[in-house]
Amino acid sequence: TLDYHNINLNEEYIRIHGKGNKERLLPMGEVAIDYLNTYEKKARPFLLKSGQTDHYFLSNRGSGMSRQNFFYIIKAYAVKAGIDKPLSPHTLRHAFATHLVQQGADLRSVQLMLGHSDISTTQIYTHIQNVQLKSQHAKHHPRG
Repeated sequence: TLDYHNINLNEEYIRIHGKGNKERLLPMGEVAIDYLNTYEKKARPFLLKSGQTDHYFLSNRGSGMSRQNFFYIIKAYAVKAGIDKPLSPHTLRHAFATHLVQQGADLRSVQLMLGHSDISTTQIYTHIQNVQLKSQHAKHHPRG
């Protein structure tokens, strides 16, 4: 679970402890910060039933939200949104990285945000971009 002290809305980052307890900072955008501010002001106080907890995201019972609970919520929102493809936290992570690469983020920055120790793991996302380039070439070039 994500602890309250790992989220800094003023500095606009989340401190993540990944595999092997490796720490990294993940920047947040304005929209995420707005949602988290709303969560802190409206939802979290309502969910916080038993006094205090270090957990940032809380379940309906006021305890720290488990990753299984988070997965369930993502699946439920996908159904509500009419998304019929399987969706998971990993799918969102993959989409996050893919969008960064597609929009021109340098691979080293993406590597740091994802917490990959080896850049070759991050290079998977450049393959996706290469497939799209081939598709665009075939679609738009007279000899494609």
